[in-house]
Amino acid sequence: MYYYMPVKVYDETECVRNHAKEICSLGSKALIVTGHTSSFNNGSFDDISAVLKENNVAYEVFSEVEENPSTETVFTAKDRYKTSGIDFVIGLGGGSPMDAAKAIALVLMHDDYSVEDLYDPAKDSSALPLVCIPTTCGTGSEVTGISVLTRHDRKTKISMVHKVFADIALIDGKYVSFAPQSLIINSSIDALSHMIESRLNKKADDYVKMLTDTGLRMWSSVKDCLLGNRKCSEDYSLLMRSSAIAGMSIAQCGTSLPHALSYILTYDLSIPHGRAVAYFLPGFLAAACEKDRNEILDLTGFAGMADFDSFILDSIGETDVPGPVLEKTYDAVRNNPGKMNSSSFPVDDDTLCNIVFKRSLMT
Repeated sequence: MYYYMPVKVYDETECVRNHAKEICSLGSKALIVTGHTSSFNNGSFDDISAVLKENNVAYEVFSEVEENPSTETVFTAKDRYKTSGIDFVIGLGGGSPMDAAKAIALVLMHDDYSVEDLYDPAKDSSALPLVCIPTTCGTGSEVTGISVLTRHDRKTKISMVHKVFADIALIDGKYVSFAPQSLIINSSIDALSHMIESRLNKKADDYVKMLTDTGLRMWSSVKDCLLGNRKCSEDYSLLMRSSAIAGMSIAQCGTSLPHALSYILTYDLSIPHGRAVAYFLPGFLAAACEKDRNEILDLTGFAGMADFDSFILDSIGETDVPGPVLEKTYDAVRNNPGKMNSSSFPVDDDTLCNIVFKRSLMT
């Protein structure tokens, strides 16, 4: 067994301001990598910029990260800031800015790197120091070394091979309270899938199960928040905490079939990531062995698969995916031995066919 999670995690109210000195000790000039608007509306940008100013740390802002960030965006940032004296990077926002920040921290360290070097395991993986501040409750990117980037040349999303972990992750549930309910739902279902895929991964050991079982129980305690039955600051904090625990889980063993199947739906149909993953999640869970499936249902507080299916459907609604896109998705994963063999239960062509085409959702 092997467990590695090198990120120093602070999870508390006002944690950005509480740990200002530690953030600012990482360098003399920061690059804040974020999206177009949300970090400016939820207070997270105000918090980190104030901390930097108060401690006389210069900074630049790259606020051009799109949903499902592309390699082109990463290299736009590299070209713009490679001579500006940046010596640490801050990823601020959801999974997209944090994933982009990891890749940017890598390429700013290596001026000669091209896109293909992001996928060359022989290349050096060292990167500039990195701070991650999540403002959504799904990806867990703040505690993983994974950076998933859109490759327009290949018309899909691919994780770069280099593992870039943050030095510090700062988790504050107050930022989630500003997010639209649809984003909270999509993000939280992504976190749920991370934990289910990790627990049903053939690499899952006692350390992974320690994480997933804790995270699934925590997620279950606040799932009513996703249906709009209640909203409170403690719910938001627990959703972000379960997301971080889910991230720690996939940092150990990676994602599995629902994530692999989701990428073409996102690229071809612009279906949000969490919603695309949710499309395949019930069928994936239904395919697991009865013992594992029942344990997961119990941990998440569902009476059975019908209850689980109904929750997913009530949360995200029905998703219409054309047959040709499903065929393309099926073929892509069927020809990926790594994903086909990643689960704790055997997955043959028929099993994959059931997950992709029949699913388990009641429609």
